[in-house]
Amino acid sequence: TGLSTSTIIVMSSHHWLLAWIGLELNTLSVLPLIMKSGHPRATESTIKYFLIQATAATLILFTATMNAWETGQWCMTTSLSPLTTTTISLAIMLKLALAPVHAWYPEVLQGSTIITALMISTWQKIAPLTLLYLMNNQLPTKMLLLMGLTSALIGGWAGLNQTQTRKIMAFSSIAHMGWLLAAMALNPNLAILALSIYILMTTATFLSLNTTTMKTLTDLGTTWTQSPTLITLTILTLFSLGGLPPLTGFLPKWLILHELCSTKLALLATALAIASLPSLYFYVRMTYLIMLTIPPNTTNTEHKWRFNTYIPQMLPPMLMLTTLLLPILPMLILT
Repeated sequence: TGLSTSTIIVMSSHHWLLAWIGLELNTLSVLPLIMKSGHPRATESTIKYFLIQATAATLILFTATMNAWETGQWCMTTSLSPLTTTTISLAIMLKLALAPVHAWYPEVLQGSTIITALMISTWQKIAPLTLLYLMNNQLPTKMLLLMGLTSALIGGWAGLNQTQTRKIMAFSSIAHMGWLLAAMALNPNLAILALSIYILMTTATFLSLNTTTMKTLTDLGTTWTQSPTLITLTILTLFSLGGLPPLTGFLPKWLILHELCSTKLALLATALAIASLPSLYFYVRMTYLIMLTIPPNTTNTEHKWRFNTYIPQMLPPMLMLTTLLLPILPMLILT
């Protein structure tokens, strides 16, 4: 209740103080969810998350207060000075874990449960991105494009040597946020589409990981016998996260590259496309470990699927949507 209420407060506010209150409520609501397992690593993740989010919210409040002191206005839609806009944008980047202020994010996800990591990777992105959307006419475009490219590069390269699936998904999220930030700088409506598809693909992947208890790369080779159909759809979802056509994940990347080329930023579009290759490599590596390193089937593993039949009801339709939405592209272009 606290998470949903605080996000709605941020999304419906046009006053900086109200938005700050929503962000603080959002942070305080998620802390018990991170520490609920009682593990020391979960406690450490909770403290890291609290310090980072409190720092970013304090920076937003300080900058908004200084702006109100100078202009007498607390409204988000009024014109802001370049320094104010840049500082608030950097604070929001810290909340979103964009490079180069991303180091806390993989550690927090690794110390959380898979479902909590899912929530941090999806729901917790909505409130900060709402503030960026409300400020889109005043955003420092060059800084956003540069940080977007940096995030796409670091999210891909840093995820190459990871062995924990939650850390791999954390760096995947950083790379996707880089693409989304590039879209936000050019076309906010395209950023909303990219966010929606990102949430869909990430939710489907995390739910699959949770259902099959895949926590490390070594777990991937023993999951095929649990449910071959589920694992096949999970593999397609990983390819979709990598942006391979004709899957859904190709749709936002295609539109973002088209938008960049239309605004004569072909060099940046080329760099972003190249930056997505390392991410694609570690998705392909995960599918290789799932499909091509299956150990010899003993009686226990062969019939393992009989004793683990619970699959969330929302998982199959989400897995299908991560593979089948590309044909709606002509409708999106026409609108």
